[in-house]
Amino acid sequence: MIYFDNAATGGFKPASVLSAVTAALKMCANPGRSGHRLAVACSERVYACRRALMEFFGGWSCDRTIFTKNCTEALNIALLGTLRRGDKVVTTFSEHNSVLRPLQYLENNGVIVELAPLNRRGEVDLAVLASMVHADTKAVIISLASNVTGACPDISRLRSAIPPRTLLICDGAQACGHIPVHMKEWGIDALAVAGHKGMYGIQGSGALLFSDRLDPLPLIYGGTGSESSNLNMPEFYPDRLESGTINYPAIVSLAEGVLYLKSHFNEERDKLFHLVSLMHESLGKLPFVRLYSRPNYVGIVAFSVQGMGSEQAAYRLSEEYLVCVRGGLHCAPLMHEALGTKDEGLVRASLSPFNTEKEIELFVSAIRGIAHM
Repeated sequence: MIYFDNAATGGFKPASVLSAVTAALKMCANPGRSGHRLAVACSERVYACRRALMEFFGGWSCDRTIFTKNCTEALNIALLGTLRRGDKVVTTFSEHNSVLRPLQYLENNGVIVELAPLNRRGEVDLAVLASMVHADTKAVIISLASNVTGACPDISRLRSAIPPRTLLICDGAQACGHIPVHMKEWGIDALAVAGHKGMYGIQGSGALLFSDRLDPLPLIYGGTGSESSNLNMPEFYPDRLESGTINYPAIVSLAEGVLYLKSHFNEERDKLFHLVSLMHESLGKLPFVRLYSRPNYVGIVAFSVQGMGSEQAAYRLSEEYLVCVRGGLHCAPLMHEALGTKDEGLVRASLSPFNTEKEIELFVSAIRGIAHM
Protein backbone atom coordinates (compact mmCIF):
# COMPACT_ATOMS: atom_id res chain seq x y z
CA MET A 1 0.00 0.00 0.00
CA ILE A 2 1.16 3.53 -0.82
CA TYR A 3 0.25 6.10 1.83
CA PHE A 4 -0.16 9.64 0.48
CA ASP A 5 -2.56 10.98 3.14
CA ASN A 6 -0.06 12.47 5.57
CA ALA A 7 -1.88 15.83 5.74
CA ALA A 8 -4.76 14.00 7.43
CA THR A 9 -2.47 12.10 9.79
CA GLY A 10 1.16 11.13 9.50
CA GLY A 11 1.45 7.53 8.38
CA PHE A 12 5.13 7.15 9.26
CA LYS A 13 6.73 7.49 12.68
CA PRO A 14 10.45 7.45 13.53
CA ALA A 15 11.57 4.44 15.56
CA SER A 16 12.38 6.70 18.51
CA VAL A 17 8.77 7.87 18.69
CA LEU A 18 7.41 4.33 18.66
CA SER A 19 9.88 3.27 21.37
CA ALA A 20 8.96 6.22 23.58
CA VAL A 21 5.24 5.51 23.28
CA THR A 22 5.74 1.82 24.04
CA ALA A 23 7.75 2.68 27.14
CA ALA A 24 5.10 5.16 28.29
CA LEU A 25 2.36 2.55 27.89
CA LYS A 26 4.30 -0.10 29.77
CA MET A 27 4.97 2.02 32.81
CA CYS A 28 3.46 5.40 33.61
CA ALA A 29 1.61 7.21 36.38
CA ASN A 30 -0.70 10.23 36.37
CA PRO A 31 1.49 13.35 36.08
CA GLY A 32 0.71 15.97 38.70
CA ARG A 33 -1.78 13.83 40.61
CA SER A 34 0.40 11.98 43.11
CA GLY A 35 3.63 12.49 45.03
CA HIS A 36 5.23 9.09 44.56
CA ARG A 37 8.41 8.71 42.53
CA LEU A 38 6.81 7.46 39.34
CA ALA A 39 4.24 10.26 39.23
CA VAL A 40 6.97 12.83 39.88
CA ALA A 41 9.12 11.32 37.12
CA CYS A 42 6.21 11.52 34.68
CA SER A 43 5.57 15.13 35.70
CA GLU A 44 9.19 15.98 35.03
CA ARG A 45 8.96 14.34 31.61
CA VAL A 46 5.86 16.38 30.78
CA TYR A 47 7.66 19.58 31.75
CA ALA A 48 10.60 18.58 29.56
CA CYS A 49 8.13 18.10 26.71
CA ARG A 50 6.74 21.60 27.26
CA ARG A 51 10.22 23.07 27.18
CA ALA A 52 11.14 21.17 24.02
CA LEU A 53 8.04 22.46 22.20
CA MET A 54 8.48 26.00 23.47
CA GLU A 55 12.09 26.12 22.31
CA PHE A 56 11.35 24.45 18.97
CA PHE A 57 8.75 27.08 18.04
CA GLY A 58 10.42 30.06 19.72
CA GLY A 59 7.50 30.30 22.13
CA TRP A 60 6.95 32.56 25.08
CA SER A 61 7.14 30.31 28.13
CA CYS A 62 6.71 26.72 29.28
CA ASP A 63 3.66 27.70 31.36
CA ARG A 64 1.98 29.01 28.22
CA THR A 65 2.61 25.79 26.33
CA ILE A 66 -0.62 23.82 26.72
CA PHE A 67 -1.15 20.21 25.68
CA THR A 68 -4.35 19.39 23.80
CA LYS A 69 -5.74 16.33 22.05
CA ASN A 70 -5.37 17.92 18.59
CA CYS A 71 -5.02 21.20 16.73
CA THR A 72 -8.78 21.75 16.66
CA GLU A 73 -8.97 21.80 20.45
CA ALA A 74 -6.03 24.22 20.56
CA LEU A 75 -7.78 26.58 18.13
CA ASN A 76 -11.03 26.38 20.08
CA ILE A 77 -9.23 27.37 23.27
CA ALA A 78 -7.50 30.27 21.53
CA LEU A 79 -10.66 31.55 19.84
CA LEU A 80 -13.51 30.76 22.23
CA GLY A 81 -11.33 31.49 25.23
CA THR A 82 -10.24 34.91 23.98
CA LEU A 83 -12.89 36.52 21.76
CA ARG A 84 -15.98 38.24 23.16
CA ARG A 85 -19.14 39.91 21.87
CA GLY A 86 -18.27 43.07 19.94
CA ASP A 87 -14.72 41.99 19.10
CA LYS A 88 -13.71 42.36 15.46
CA VAL A 89 -11.58 39.71 13.77
CA VAL A 90 -10.25 39.08 10.26
CA THR A 91 -9.60 35.65 8.80
CA THR A 92 -9.29 34.26 5.26
CA PHE A 93 -11.08 32.13 2.69
CA SER A 94 -8.32 29.53 2.95
CA GLU A 95 -9.09 28.45 6.52
CA HIS A 96 -9.99 24.99 7.75
CA ASN A 97 -13.29 24.35 9.52
CA SER A 98 -11.39 24.15 12.80
CA VAL A 99 -11.15 27.94 12.43
CA LEU A 100 -14.31 28.67 10.46
CA ARG A 101 -16.75 26.78 12.70
CA PRO A 102 -15.63 28.31 16.00
CA LEU A 103 -15.73 31.71 14.31
CA GLN A 104 -19.22 31.00 12.97
CA TYR A 105 -20.32 30.18 16.51
CA LEU A 106 -18.73 33.38 17.79
CA GLU A 107 -20.29 35.41 14.98
CA ASN A 108 -23.68 34.03 15.99
CA ASN A 109 -22.89 35.41 19.46
CA GLY A 110 -21.86 38.91 18.53
CA VAL A 111 -18.26 38.70 17.31
CA ILE A 112 -17.71 40.55 14.03
CA VAL A 113 -15.92 38.35 11.47
CA GLU A 114 -14.52 39.50 8.13
CA LEU A 115 -13.02 37.24 5.44
CA ALA A 116 -10.02 38.22 3.34
CA PRO A 117 -10.14 37.02 -0.30
CA LEU A 118 -7.58 34.96 -2.19
CA ASN A 119 -5.59 36.03 -5.23
CA ARG A 120 -5.76 34.39 -8.66
CA ARG A 121 -3.36 31.64 -7.57
CA GLY A 122 -5.62 30.70 -4.67
CA GLU A 123 -3.28 32.24 -2.10
CA VAL A 124 -4.02 34.74 0.64
CA ASP A 125 -3.64 38.31 -0.64
CA LEU A 126 -1.72 39.77 2.29
CA ALA A 127 -2.04 43.36 1.09
CA VAL A 128 -5.82 43.11 0.96
CA LEU A 129 -5.92 41.29 4.29
CA ALA A 130 -3.80 43.96 5.96
CA SER A 131 -6.02 46.71 4.55
CA MET A 132 -8.99 45.10 6.34
CA VAL A 133 -7.28 45.26 9.74
CA HIS A 134 -7.82 48.46 11.71
CA ALA A 135 -6.86 49.78 15.11
CA ASP A 136 -9.95 48.21 16.69
CA THR A 137 -9.40 44.76 15.16
CA LYS A 138 -8.92 42.32 18.03
CA ALA A 139 -7.27 39.51 16.09
CA VAL A 140 -6.19 38.11 12.74
CA ILE A 141 -6.59 34.33 12.41
CA ILE A 142 -4.64 32.66 9.62
CA SER A 143 -3.25 29.28 8.65
CA LEU A 144 0.51 28.95 8.25
CA ALA A 145 -0.09 26.52 5.36
CA SER A 146 -3.22 25.70 3.39
CA ASN A 147 -4.37 22.13 3.89
CA VAL A 148 -5.72 22.18 0.31
CA THR A 149 -2.86 23.67 -1.72
CA GLY A 150 0.08 23.85 0.68
CA ALA A 151 0.46 27.61 0.10
CA CYS A 152 2.31 29.35 2.96
CA PRO A 153 1.70 33.08 3.55
CA ASP A 154 4.56 35.30 4.72
CA ILE A 155 3.59 35.67 8.37
CA SER A 156 6.36 38.07 9.38
CA ARG A 157 5.33 40.36 6.51
CA LEU A 158 1.73 40.20 7.68
CA ARG A 159 2.71 41.00 11.27
CA SER A 160 4.57 44.12 10.17
CA ALA A 161 1.55 45.27 8.12
CA ILE A 162 -1.09 45.11 10.87
CA PRO A 163 -1.42 47.20 14.06
CA PRO A 164 0.87 46.11 16.90
CA ARG A 165 -2.03 45.66 19.31
CA THR A 166 -3.89 43.24 17.02
CA LEU A 167 -3.44 39.63 18.08
CA LEU A 168 -2.05 37.18 15.53
CA ILE A 169 -3.46 33.66 15.97
CA CYS A 170 -2.08 30.95 13.67
CA ASP A 171 -3.29 27.50 12.69
CA GLY A 172 -0.11 25.45 12.36
CA ALA A 173 -1.72 22.09 11.58
CA GLN A 174 -0.10 21.62 8.17
CA ALA A 175 3.01 23.75 8.67
CA CYS A 176 4.47 22.62 12.00
CA GLY A 177 7.29 20.17 11.49
CA HIS A 178 7.67 21.11 7.82
CA ILE A 179 8.67 24.78 7.85
CA PRO A 180 10.53 26.78 10.51
CA VAL A 181 8.14 28.63 12.83
CA HIS A 182 9.45 31.39 15.14
CA MET A 183 6.70 32.77 17.33
CA LYS A 184 8.60 35.67 18.88
CA GLU A 185 10.42 36.63 15.69
CA TRP A 186 7.25 36.54 13.62
CA GLY A 187 5.07 38.16 16.28
CA ILE A 188 2.68 35.21 16.63
CA ASP A 189 0.52 35.49 19.75
CA ALA A 190 -1.00 32.00 19.58
CA LEU A 191 0.10 28.92 17.68
CA ALA A 192 -2.08 25.81 17.42
CA VAL A 193 -0.12 22.62 16.73
CA ALA A 194 -1.19 19.22 15.42
CA GLY A 195 1.18 16.66 16.88
CA HIS A 196 0.18 13.78 14.62
CA LYS A 197 1.11 15.26 11.23
CA GLY A 198 4.48 16.83 10.47
CA MET A 199 5.55 16.62 14.11
CA TYR A 200 5.62 12.78 14.05
CA GLY A 201 3.57 12.38 17.23
CA ILE A 202 0.71 9.93 17.56
CA GLN A 203 -2.98 10.76 17.26
CA GLY A 204 -4.23 12.48 20.39
CA SER A 205 -1.28 14.88 20.54
CA GLY A 206 -1.54 18.63 20.05
CA ALA A 207 -0.55 21.90 21.68
CA LEU A 208 -1.38 25.55 22.06
CA LEU A 209 1.45 28.01 22.62
CA PHE A 210 0.51 31.60 23.44
CA SER A 211 1.99 34.90 24.55
CA ASP A 212 1.26 36.94 27.66
CA ARG A 213 -1.05 39.14 25.54
CA LEU A 214 -3.62 36.32 25.68
CA ASP A 215 -5.38 35.05 28.78
CA PRO A 216 -7.78 32.45 27.39
CA LEU A 217 -10.57 31.19 29.60
CA PRO A 218 -10.87 27.44 30.08
CA LEU A 219 -13.36 25.52 27.96
CA ILE A 220 -13.28 22.47 30.25
CA TYR A 221 -13.53 22.56 34.03
CA GLY A 222 -12.33 19.88 36.40
CA GLY A 223 -9.46 18.47 38.38
CA THR A 224 -5.92 19.72 37.82
CA GLY A 225 -4.06 18.22 40.77
CA SER A 226 -3.47 21.76 42.06
CA GLU A 227 -5.54 23.97 44.40
CA SER A 228 -7.90 21.04 45.01
CA SER A 229 -9.75 22.95 47.76
CA ASN A 230 -10.65 25.71 45.29
CA LEU A 231 -13.94 25.11 43.44
CA ASN A 232 -12.86 27.57 40.75
CA MET A 233 -10.23 26.80 38.16
CA PRO A 234 -6.68 27.86 39.05
CA GLU A 235 -5.70 31.29 37.74
CA PHE A 236 -2.29 30.13 36.53
CA TYR A 237 -1.21 28.27 33.40
CA PRO A 238 -0.87 25.52 32.30
CA ASP A 239 -3.24 24.14 34.96
CA ARG A 240 -6.00 26.60 34.05
CA LEU A 241 -6.39 24.98 30.62
CA GLU A 242 -5.51 21.35 31.35
CA SER A 243 -8.38 19.79 33.29
CA GLY A 244 -8.41 16.04 33.71
CA THR A 245 -5.76 13.45 33.02
CA ILE A 246 -3.46 14.47 30.21
CA ASN A 247 -2.53 12.06 27.42
CA TYR A 248 0.93 11.13 28.65
CA PRO A 249 1.87 8.66 25.85
CA ALA A 250 0.81 11.18 23.19
CA ILE A 251 2.77 13.98 24.86
CA VAL A 252 5.86 11.78 25.04
CA SER A 253 5.47 10.95 21.34
CA LEU A 254 5.31 14.64 20.48
CA ALA A 255 8.46 15.35 22.47
CA GLU A 256 10.31 12.56 20.68
CA GLY A 257 9.05 13.96 17.37
CA VAL A 258 10.59 17.32 18.27
CA LEU A 259 13.92 15.67 19.11
CA TYR A 260 13.88 13.81 15.80
CA LEU A 261 13.10 16.98 13.85
CA LYS A 262 15.86 18.93 15.57
CA SER A 263 18.36 16.43 14.15
CA HIS A 264 16.79 15.89 10.73
CA PHE A 265 14.84 19.07 9.92
CA ASN A 266 16.83 20.37 6.96
CA GLU A 267 17.22 17.04 5.21
CA GLU A 268 13.53 16.22 5.77
CA ARG A 269 12.46 19.60 4.42
CA ASP A 270 14.63 19.32 1.32
CA LYS A 271 13.57 15.73 0.60
CA LEU A 272 9.89 16.56 0.96
CA PHE A 273 10.18 19.53 -1.39
CA HIS A 274 11.97 17.31 -3.90
CA LEU A 275 9.24 14.64 -3.74
CA VAL A 276 6.46 17.20 -4.09
CA SER A 277 8.22 18.84 -7.03
CA LEU A 278 8.69 15.46 -8.70
CA MET A 279 5.02 14.53 -8.30
CA HIS A 280 3.96 17.98 -9.47
CA GLU A 281 6.14 17.74 -12.57
CA SER A 282 4.96 14.19 -13.36
CA LEU A 283 1.27 15.00 -12.98
CA GLY A 284 1.72 18.20 -14.95
CA LYS A 285 2.64 16.14 -18.00
CA LEU A 286 -0.74 14.39 -17.99
CA PRO A 287 -3.24 16.31 -20.16
CA PHE A 288 -6.23 15.03 -18.18
CA VAL A 289 -4.89 16.31 -14.84
CA ARG A 290 -5.29 19.88 -13.62
CA LEU A 291 -3.05 20.99 -10.76
CA TYR A 292 -4.26 23.42 -8.11
CA SER A 293 -1.08 23.54 -6.05
CA ARG A 294 2.52 24.53 -6.61
CA PRO A 295 5.65 22.83 -5.25
CA ASN A 296 5.75 23.43 -1.51
CA TYR A 297 7.54 22.38 1.67
CA VAL A 298 4.50 20.92 3.45
CA GLY A 299 3.99 17.90 1.19
CA ILE A 300 0.68 18.74 -0.54
CA VAL A 301 -0.24 18.15 -4.19
CA ALA A 302 -3.85 19.04 -5.11
CA PHE A 303 -5.37 18.19 -8.48
CA SER A 304 -8.43 17.08 -10.41
CA VAL A 305 -8.82 14.31 -12.98
CA GLN A 306 -10.83 15.24 -16.06
CA GLY A 307 -14.32 13.74 -16.09
CA MET A 308 -14.07 12.30 -12.60
CA GLY A 309 -15.10 13.59 -9.17
CA SER A 310 -12.36 13.76 -6.56
CA GLU A 311 -13.99 11.27 -4.21
CA GLN A 312 -14.51 8.80 -7.06
CA ALA A 313 -10.86 9.17 -8.04
CA ALA A 314 -9.71 8.64 -4.44
CA TYR A 315 -11.94 5.57 -4.10
CA ARG A 316 -10.63 3.99 -7.29
CA LEU A 317 -7.03 4.67 -6.34
CA SER A 318 -7.65 2.91 -3.03
CA GLU A 319 -9.63 -0.05 -4.32
CA GLU A 320 -7.78 -0.72 -7.57
CA TYR A 321 -4.22 0.35 -6.76
CA LEU A 322 -3.95 0.39 -2.93
CA VAL A 323 -3.05 4.09 -2.96
CA CYS A 324 -4.26 6.23 -0.04
CA VAL A 325 -5.18 9.83 -0.93
CA ARG A 326 -8.03 12.08 0.07
CA GLY A 327 -10.83 13.44 -2.09
CA GLY A 328 -13.53 16.00 -1.33
CA LEU A 329 -13.49 19.43 0.27
CA HIS A 330 -10.89 18.71 2.97
CA CYS A 331 -12.90 20.60 5.62
CA ALA A 332 -12.10 23.87 3.83
CA PRO A 333 -15.33 24.80 1.98
CA LEU A 334 -14.54 28.48 1.43
CA MET A 335 -11.18 27.62 -0.10
CA HIS A 336 -12.90 25.37 -2.63
CA GLU A 337 -15.47 28.07 -3.29
CA ALA A 338 -12.63 30.45 -4.11
CA LEU A 339 -10.92 27.86 -6.33
CA GLY A 340 -14.16 26.99 -8.12
CA THR A 341 -13.98 23.37 -6.97
CA LYS A 342 -16.81 23.29 -4.43
CA ASP A 343 -18.95 20.84 -6.41
CA GLU A 344 -16.40 18.09 -7.03
CA GLY A 345 -13.60 18.95 -4.60
CA LEU A 346 -10.00 18.00 -5.27
CA VAL A 347 -7.79 14.97 -4.95
CA ARG A 348 -5.08 15.66 -2.38
CA ALA A 349 -1.92 13.61 -2.30
CA SER A 350 0.07 14.55 0.80
CA LEU A 351 3.58 13.23 1.11
CA SER A 352 6.03 12.50 3.90
CA PRO A 353 9.83 12.49 3.76
CA PHE A 354 9.48 8.74 4.33
CA ASN A 355 7.83 8.33 0.90
CA THR A 356 9.92 7.42 -2.15
CA GLU A 357 10.38 8.34 -5.80
CA LYS A 358 9.29 4.81 -6.74
CA GLU A 359 5.96 5.35 -4.97
CA ILE A 360 5.44 8.52 -6.98
CA GLU A 361 6.16 6.64 -10.19
CA LEU A 362 3.58 3.98 -9.26
CA PHE A 363 1.11 6.70 -8.26
CA VAL A 364 1.33 8.46 -11.62
CA SER A 365 0.82 5.10 -13.32
CA ALA A 366 -2.27 4.56 -11.17
CA ILE A 367 -3.63 7.96 -12.20
CA ARG A 368 -3.21 6.93 -15.83
CA GLY A 369 -5.04 3.69 -15.02
CA ILE A 370 -8.13 5.27 -13.48
CA ALA A 371 -8.28 7.76 -16.33
CA HIS A 372 -7.84 4.94 -18.90
CA MET A 373 -5.05 6.86 -20.63
